[in-house]
Amino acid sequence: MKLELVEDDETLDDLQLNGVYIIQKKKSFRFGVDAVLLANFAKVKPKMSVIDLCSGTGIIPFIIGAKTKASHITGIEIQEDMTDMAERSTVFNDMEQRLKFINRDLCDLKFLKSLPKVDVVTVNPPYKLKNSGIVNENDKNAIARHEICCTLEDVIKAAKVLLKDNGKLYMIHRPDRLVDIMCTMRKYSIEPKFIKMVHPYINKAPNMILIEGQNNGKQFLKWDKPLYIHDEYGGYTEEIDRIYGRDRRDNDGNR
Repeated sequence: MKLELVEDDETLDDLQLNGVYIIQKKKSFRFGVDAVLLANFAKVKPKMSVIDLCSGTGIIPFIIGAKTKASHITGIEIQEDMTDMAERSTVFNDMEQRLKFINRDLCDLKFLKSLPKVDVVTVNPPYKLKNSGIVNENDKNAIARHEICCTLEDVIKAAKVLLKDNGKLYMIHRPDRLVDIMCTMRKYSIEPKFIKMVHPYINKAPNMILIEGQNNGKQFLKWDKPLYIHDEYGGYTEEIDRIYGRDRRDNDGNR
């Protein structure tokens, strides 16, 4: 009966994570490796509360929900159809007690202030500036990729409203926006604490950056070792296989 939750133009995708599935459109914006990396980068301890901004179809809440003992995870998404898919995925996975999705604009600070403050905010925001190339502002893929409905500052301002004192913000973005990210975090007293560069291949420049900020934290920044998506032979690295839960053993049981 649960398959009736999936519409004809949608797919039901196995996250290969404790039997969790997610509903997505066949020909619209679908989650990528960046969302998976962010969900695994966020440090979520048992009984913590989490809000995921720009939540899309809920990939980050579902991974965090499956991998951690967070008490409650809320996704906030401006696009109604994506929120609807996330809600149906919640029912499909019997996770209604821990996951909730809200179709609201994160720029609505009055609404955000009405929510209980949380320990962790995660966000995989639109990377591209609104004026970077030709953009159809009604295109759902464009909304996910370009700063049409929210800017970097909007996202960080929202996180400031939602976080408890010393709560953590976890974000994935592009390295060319690093200065903007760090300056805007400090503007809202979210101190950059930890950075990890993500490289598509060994000996290639990074194309993603993972950053942790602490609400009202003291000034002290650490850099983690870089993460490489592919090895020198073009295959996935051990770290990526570990994040995706893939078994690297061969047919003889050797790793």
